[in-house]
Amino acid sequence: MGVGQTLFGDDAAGVEIAKRLQALSNEHLLVIEACYVPENFTGAVRRFGPDLVLLIDAAHMDAEPGVVRWLDWRDVTGFSASSHTGPLSSLASFMSVTMGCEVWIIGIQPADLTLNAPLSAAVASAVDQVVAGIAAAAQTNVVVYSETQTR
Repeated sequence: MGVGQTLFGDDAAGVEIAKRLQALSNEHLLVIEACYVPENFTGAVRRFGPDLVLLIDAAHMDAEPGVVRWLDWRDVTGFSASSHTGPLSSLASFMSVTMGCEVWIIGIQPADLTLNAPLSAAVASAVDQVVAGIAAAAQTNVVVYSETQTR
């Protein structure tokens, strides 16, 4: 689920990733461009019946622009850079409890959240890397995760 506001530069990272992965949607992978209203897509996620939900969003992590990190939703209070209405930790908790699935967040450190700005070079590179990683994992129907993995 790609989360973010496409009008605010690097906040569009999650949405851009989802947009690029749309062609991979199949019976094993549901890709959603949730934009700034990810809570509106919980019905579609529930009908799909996932084992794992990845929420991908720009996140303030006090890191260099473009850094990508796996984030445990239980630890993400205050991380969001997005303009969505509620914290991703609340959405993740809801999905985890009501759907019985694992939920992880992929955070990308933004550089520029200016109105109408394009993706910064660092975040565009991170988007490319995340797309390639998810596409490779989707081909094998396996998502590889390492708690120490960063960009």
